Amino acid sequence: MSMEFLLASAIGTLTAAGVYMTLRARTFPVIIGLALLSYAVNLFLFSMGRLVVDRPPIIHPLATTYTDPLPQALVLTAIVISFGMTALIVVLALRSFLETGSDNVAMREMNEGANIEPRSEEAPR
Repeated sequence: MSMEFLLASAIGTLTAAGVYMTLRARTFPVIIGLALLSYAVNLFLFSMGRLVVDRPPIIHPLATTYTDPLPQALVLTAIVISFGMTALIVVLALRSFLETGSDNVAMREMNEGANIEPRSEEAPR
């Protein structure tokens, strides 16, 4: 089995699992799904540079062949962006849970007649 097939299978599996988890009704699986999707994108960006062996990633005057360093820089940037995105989603999910008391994204049971009083910003007396 070739390395290209294994890498393509890993990207496909991560993408499928990420989409499945993102479509769940709770916030924790959505966060995990977005993380899996970002891992799939990172692997895809990394595979764009082709799989090569025994070639330096830095252009050296004496090297006849080298690995393309651009996909590695793109992956590093994508890791930083996905970390920031994950942190933002976690904070939004936590705030939503604290405001509503539920981690349900769809909020069906809340829209079907449950009376929710808005949280007061004043301190209790």
